[in-house]
Formats: sequence, C-alpha cells, structure tokens
Amino acid sequence: MSNSNLIQALKQAGLKTGDIVLLHSSLLSLGELACSPELVIDAFLQVLGKDGTLAVPAFGSLGILTETVKQHPQAVFSDAPLGTVAAIGPHAQQLCAGHWHCESAHGEGSPYLKIAELGGLICLLGVDQDRNTSLHSAEALLKLPYLSDKSASVCDPEGKTRSKTWKHYPGPHRDFIGLDRHFRQAGIMQTTRIGNAALRLIKSQEMLQLCQELGTADPAFVLCDNPACADCVTQRAALFRQRIASQESFKLAASARLAGHYVPEIIDKLKDCGIDFVELDYLQGRSVINLSPEKLRAAVAEFRQAGIQISALRLPCLPADSKRLLEQLQAAAVERLILPLPHNAETLAMLAEHNIAFDLCNSIENSAEFRRLFAPLAAKFSCQAVFSPCNFVLANENPFLHSWRIGRFIKSIGQLDVADVTWDQRPARLARGNAEIKELISILRCHHFSGWLTLGGGALYPGSLQQAQSDFLTLLDNM
Repeated sequence: MSNSNLIQALKQAGLKTGDIVLLHSSLLSLGELACSPELVIDAFLQVLGKDGTLAVPAFGSLGILTETVKQHPQAVFSDAPLGTVAAIGPHAQQLCAGHWHCESAHGEGSPYLKIAELGGLICLLGVDQDRNTSLHSAEALLKLPYLSDKSASVCDPEGKTRSKTWKHYPGPHRDFIGLDRHFRQAGIMQTTRIGNAALRLIKSQEMLQLCQELGTADPAFVLCDNPACADCVTQRAALFRQRIASQESFKLAASARLAGHYVPEIIDKLKDCGIDFVELDYLQGRSVINLSPEKLRAAVAEFRQAGIQISALRLPCLPADSKRLLEQLQAAAVERLILPLPHNAETLAMLAEHNIAFDLCNSIENSAEFRRLFAPLAAKFSCQAVFSPCNFVLANENPFLHSWRIGRFIKSIGQLDVADVTWDQRPARLARGNAEIKELISILRCHHFSGWLTLGGGALYPGSLQQAQSDFLTLLDNM
C-alpha cells in the first residue's frame, strides 16, 4: 500500500520541511491510512525532508513505529539508559549527545529539552498526553518533591559497565490528560485527524513554559484528585510534606485518634497525608493511659519502624497511679508528655525528678485562671503551654480575641491544637466554628513559631484526617 495519502495528510496537519519532531504513536490508530510501519516512518521523513529530524523515545517497548525508527540504519541513540531517545536526521547527533552526563534523564541538557530549545514539535499520533514524555521534563525542571532518584547501568562499546543515578525521575500515575485543555486554550497545540487517528502537534518550548507556570502555581498540576489512586495520593503527600518543611517554621503532627483506630491504619493515614509525627492520645478507641508498658512500647516501636515519630504522649487526665505512669513513659521512651493543667504539682515533680519533659494544656479554666495556675509551674519546671482553642470556647471565651491576649500565650506556647468547635460544643471543620483557629495560626506564623501544630489535638474532628489536612492546607493558602 502506498503512503502517498499519509504524506499528504501529514502536510495538511501542519508538518513541514525542516521540522524537528518527537513522535509518540499508535500504528493501528491510522485506520484506512495504515500501511507498513516502514512506510509510515518513511512518510514522516519525506515530509520533514533532508533538513528535518524525527525522534522517538526509545526506552522500553513503545510500539511498532518507535521500534521501526530504532531499527533504521541512520538512527542515532542517546547514551543514557533512562529516557533514551533515538533520532534520524541532521540534528540527531546534537539531540542525543551528552545525555549520560545530564543530572536528570528528562531535564536540562536532555534530548527533550534540546528539541524544545531548537523550536521542535511534539507529535501525538493516535495517543494522548499520557504518552507525552516531554511532560516529565516539565516536572524535572520544577524539581517536584515527589520525583525520586533512579539508578541504571549501561554497557559501553568497550564492554565496560557504567552505572549512574539520575535525579528527578518520574514515578507512577500522572493526570497528563488533564493538560490537553490548557494547551488548546493557550493556542500551542494543533489538533486534526489522520485516518482514524487524532493527531496533536504541540510546540515543545511553549508547552514547557506553560507547564512551568502551571506547576509553579500548583505543584500538583499533573496529579489526579482521585482518592482511590494510591499513586497520586502518595505523590500529593510528598508535596504537602515538602511544603511544610520548606515554607513553615512550625512542626506538624496529627492526633492518633483522628488518624485511625489501629496502629497500622494510623500509619497508613499519616503517610497518605504527608505527616510524619503523631500525637499518641488514643489507640483502639481508648486512651493510651490504659495500655500496659509492654503494649505501649510495642506501639511506639511500630510507629518508629514505619518512619512515624511521636510528637508527644497525651493523657486526658492525671492518673492516680503515678508509678504506673512512670513505667509506661520509660517503656515507650517518649520524649514529651502533654497533661491537662493540674491543681497540684506532685505528679509534675515526679516527672521532673525522672527527667521526663511535659507541657500543660488548658482544660476547663478560663484564660486568666490558666495564667495564674500555669505561671508558677512553668517557672519551676520549664514547661510550655498547649493552647486548646476548643477548651477556651467551652470556657465561654473568644480564643484569639480574648484568651490569647489575657493568657499571654505568645510567651509560653509550645503547641497549638488545630481543631474547631461551635459555642454549643459541636465539633466543626477548621474555620467553620468559633475557635478562631485561622487567626491563631496566622499570628503564630507571623512570629515564625517553631513549636507544634497538631491536627485534631485534644478535640474531636468532624471528619477524617485527610479532610483535616485538606482544610488546614486551605487555611494556609488563604493567609
């Protein structure tokens, strides 16, 4: 079968002599215009002419047309085993040279970036944006935190094996399909039909520039929001973790009660949200005060083995058996304890005697009473205040407008419990109740607070940890 009709169709689609084209393709999509793979590739080469260059991604098995280019006698290959490119034409050597020495397989100096810099095009023939390898270049240029290092080896012509690690290597699922509308709206992509195949011609440089803008505004711009997609949940968690670490001065933890019921479930939920610290308050529906020293030690060890650290052990009351409490703390080797403000200092003296650090939280006191009771204890034991806005609402105070000022917490706070509640004691989503949580977070950020913010700390939350994390992120985005 002749490829003359295909040649004409490619010209009508916008390809011309001298173009540099990176092709992603499906032969079967051509339908009635399908001919042998060799004739299809020949059609592209004829349209591009002697001054044009045709390139394909050459890693793995990517279809018969890609294999045909790879087997072409004039094909030149880049020398990196990851993100390898094969090319035919006068720019082939230039595109493929030096790939091994690039920091990233898809980033600066790679064939994908060179195609863009030379004004090249990306051609998607019968495939969608999910096959557009150059979108990984956009991710690499942004150095997105969910990308990872990847090592590979290659055997050189002398038979020696070389190994190297490339940075910012892409992982699993992406929602590249969702970028299609952005490219159309920006006018950088032509769409037409050849046979049964949808053909997209995209200006590579303009595409990368647009993706830089989209990714700077929203680093999750190529991730889907499907909660059942484990890949994108994990990658979003990496983005959240990196944002807190790089942009905020505080340390973020979450209540174990908010995260789940059993230790493995709590670990999974924390990891899905990009939170590396847990406040150990409740396990299996009961306060950790009820655990034996052995069970508490095992739970803490399980968290730590999974990479989750304990921000504090939190008790809802002062236990009558202080000796048992001491055994629990020593068994768990937890460095910090949170207690409700006591009206005697005996337990605190015992803890201090055994070098166990503790902080004190307001419970039923108003802010003036808390300050009166807390000040001498803080002076004696060098402890800090855990500010529970929900408990100040219970005390009929405005947590930010009144309690924060009267209690002079700016001088004593070590932790803010991030939760909300209404005046009639209904748990509320963040900034949907009367705890003035947005204002409290904002003022702490103004002071570059280096203590703890704990999602769901000391209070019930009307939703999941994922909902709390999402609400918290929304607050940060709107400050």
